[in-house]
Amino acid sequence: MSETTVPVTTLTSTSSPTSASSLKTRGRGARISLGALQIVLGLFYALASALPKLIAHPSAAEAFDKLGWGSTGMYLIGTLELAGGLALLVPLLSSVAAVALSALMVGAFVVNVTVIHGPYVATPLILILPLALIAWARRNHTTELVRWVRRRA
Repeated sequence: MSETTVPVTTLTSTSSPTSASSLKTRGRGARISLGALQIVLGLFYALASALPKLIAHPSAAEAFDKLGWGSTGMYLIGTLELAGGLALLVPLLSSVAAVALSALMVGAFVVNVTVIHGPYVATPLILILPLALIAWARRNHTTELVRWVRRRA
């Protein structure tokens, strides 16, 4: 053996049981944090974003009238946000919901840049970051969902 080669037995003998338990704890903490993020974003989309559109709050109605989309566009976007926000709370749907809401946020960013020119242009892009994290971290749920749908078909 050369001086730079380390025997495999040396590497395995140096790993301690505490390192395995710290990985489990870190994994548990990450799962809890991710779940909390999903709950916060789900409630944000359902209550703070969709609700004003679905109850035709004057500020939402004014914004959609300015876009030329009227109440139909407002109710459609509100319904999509409500569905996405609620789906973020359902484990099997969380990854798909995060991807769908990210696509909706891309559209919101384009509309903000091209039409509205308001002070909150970057907000949709900021919301895409945690949605992308959820979509990536929960990607195994998408596989489960596809299997479930195929069994039902």
